Amino acid sequence: QVQLVQSGGGDVQPGGSLRLSCAASGFTLDSIGWFRQAPGKAREGISCNSGDGTTYNADSVKGRFTISRDNAKNTMYLQMNNLKPEDTAVYYCAADALGETRHPALVLCLITNYDMTYWGKGTPVTVSS
Repeated sequence: QVQLVQSGGGDVQPGGSLRLSCAASGFTLDSIGWFRQAPGKAREGISCNSGDGTTYNADSVKGRFTISRDNAKNTMYLQMNNLKPEDTAVYYCAADALGETRHPALVLCLITNYDMTYWGKGTPVTVSS
């Protein structure tokens, strides 16, 4: 079955850390991205890594969030440190498969009329004291 299965997330206090995971099955990860949607707000691309080698991180998460992947496990991760209440949102992983056309990471994260092919179902993250 072709899918992205997310895990991680949950409730955390401000200043805490969480790691989100997203395992791909049925295809090989190439370009990857993490997106989030807070209540009442539009979806936001926060961290993307293209198969062309480029990476984009939103200003709101720079220095705190890190996107990574384990090719052997065909899994992507988002390490989130120093979490803030404004990071509260539902987080989605997304990916394009190896062999698809590659786009720069900036395009993957910021161009709203481009959607990556595969999406996770989302996992909520709540940052609150």
